[in-house]
Amino acid sequence: MRSVPLNNSAIAVLDQLDTAGKYVHLFINRKTRSPYTTIYKTWEGLRAEAGLPRLRLHDSRHSVASYMAQAGISLYVIQQVLGHSNPSVTQRYAHLSAETLLDAANCTSDVIQGAMPEPA
Repeated sequence: MRSVPLNNSAIAVLDQLDTAGKYVHLFINRKTRSPYTTIYKTWEGLRAEAGLPRLRLHDSRHSVASYMAQAGISLYVIQQVLGHSNPSVTQRYAHLSAETLLDAANCTSDVIQGAMPEPA
């Protein structure tokens, strides 16, 4: 068992479920009043509705890791949030955008330019 931090958006979605205090589980099949054993049908419906027929649920983990990395969050923190036991897995997930890489390169250039003496 591990603790998973939920952001404000996730909490807002869970608050809309209206299952707290009524059922033992959060995600309940309203017809059978039993907990879901799989999310396959729900995920397929959401993908179709969003017009994203090939989007895998696992793709969202890659996106979240990339967004966190681009926001400057350390790979160690990203590793902990995603629950990776090995940092090399997190490195594969955390793709940086070309803009983020260019910003890093320009930052270095700015430091070097700032260290140079003014022309006489």
